[in-house]
Amino acid sequence: MGQGAAGSRPQGRRWAFLLLLLPVASIIYPPLYDHRHPTLVGVPFFVWYQFAAVIFGGLVTGVVYLLRGTERSVPQ
Repeated sequence: MGQGAAGSRPQGRRWAFLLLLLPVASIIYPPLYDHRHPTLVGVPFFVWYQFAAVIFGGLVTGVVYLLRGTERSVPQ
């Protein structure tokens, strides 16, 4: 068996995994967003920022999946 197809595949678009650091960086330091104001429809900034961070994280994960999707191989 040895290296096989997986060992001979090019490692392109590995940089796409670095995009996953963006959602982490957006929530890693709470003093940046631990505020009550501004409010959005009466919801404090801290709460709607967390919702936005979850949505942003999902979008970034989807983009990484699509970028890396061309490198998936179908077993034959």
